[in-house]
Amino acid sequence: LTVALGQIGNFLAYTAVPTVLVTPLGALGVPFGSILASYLLKEKLNILGKLGCLLSCTGSVVLIIHSPKSESVTTQAELEEKLTNPVFVGYLCVVLLMLLLLIFWIAPAHGPTNIMVYISICSLLGSFTVPSTKGIGLAAQDIFHNNPSSQRALYLCLVLLAVLGCSIIIQFRYINKALECFDSSVFGAIYYVVFTTLVLLASAILFREWSNVGVVDFLGMACGFTTVSIGIVLIQVFKEFNFNIGDLNKPNMKTD
Repeated sequence: LTVALGQIGNFLAYTAVPTVLVTPLGALGVPFGSILASYLLKEKLNILGKLGCLLSCTGSVVLIIHSPKSESVTTQAELEEKLTNPVFVGYLCVVLLMLLLLIFWIAPAHGPTNIMVYISICSLLGSFTVPSTKGIGLAAQDIFHNNPSSQRALYLCLVLLAVLGCSIIIQFRYINKALECFDSSVFGAIYYVVFTTLVLLASAILFREWSNVGVVDFLGMACGFTTVSIGIVLIQVFKEFNFNIGDLNKPNMKTD
């Protein structure tokens, strides 16, 4: 029930605020989950994990401060114009070509031994998942209106739903394959960074959310995203390290 409510909230967030803010902030589930697990499930959270939680929250605050304050695409007509933009169409062609190469040629041979193969497939599919989610929210606004554009909005919404469903199903398949072959902590940390980077790239090309962002805000968002990413890596990758702050007080015993 809570997962379903979380996904509904995530969907509403994509329709209300820029993607460049929502996607990186999705990482807040990792530090909050780690803190709750340490109290409710008695899981150990070492000093690096606590530092990672602090960095994730700090980076998220920086992202909120410097993110775009308004949407660049607010209507179905603007969305259709963006979807047919030659730059975005060219980007989709490149992504589809890379997916075909990865799924049919590279993954069967190198997927079980190279973690970046499965991560690349899932992250490239994210280029369809998040923009489709945002597009569905925009198209849904016109479906229930009695005007000529409502029929076009319905067709657009159905197409985006089909794209979203296919991309999610394929992502689940390759995420499961990756978890069978690699450590879930390492996969989760690398997947977050690559997935978020490619989603932000796709959203920047489609929705042009970076067009009204100044140099200072751009650098602030880059620093915030880097800080969040480092925090996620500290939480996920180093959670098995038996290291706490008490170890800093131990004398360094040197032997000849």
